[in-house]
Amino acid sequence: MAGTTVDHLTETYQAHYRSLLGLAALLLDDTASCEDVVQEAFIRVHSARRRVREPEKTLAYLRQTVVNLSRSTLRRRILGLKLLSKPMPDMASAEEGAYARIEQDELKKALRKLQRRQREVLVLRYFADMTESQVAETLGISLGSVKAYGSRGIAALRVAMEAPA
Repeated sequence: MAGTTVDHLTETYQAHYRSLLGLAALLLDDTASCEDVVQEAFIRVHSARRRVREPEKTLAYLRQTVVNLSRSTLRRRILGLKLLSKPMPDMASAEEGAYARIEQDELKKALRKLQRRQREVLVLRYFADMTESQVAETLGISLGSVKAYGSRGIAALRVAMEAPA
């Protein structure tokens, strides 16, 4: 039988739902949109599962679909949809939560100021734990471009995070 099975796709989705949600959260900024994107990615990969000839690439297809759907969501927002703020999850203590939120907010603000490709490369490379080759394949760019965008993105983040608020 050609393609990945429904059972394999379901297992992959269940095992990686949180990481896919985290990937979307780094590209978008509200929980509802992130959940919608991840659900839609599953539906689309499920519909095209016969094209996933190698089951071990199922997660890569899901990640790529999450990135593409996140881009589409951002494009629609640029055309006029209202931006929503993302609520933070409950933390162990108020102090711990406050510090974590400040750091996360600063990183997200700095990430949003990067060029789109720099942000995508850094999110896939460091938050989705993808190799440079996987990032290149996911984004449809060369390995050299991944390295260049990554290097420039890290330099820009370093400057942004060190600058006084």
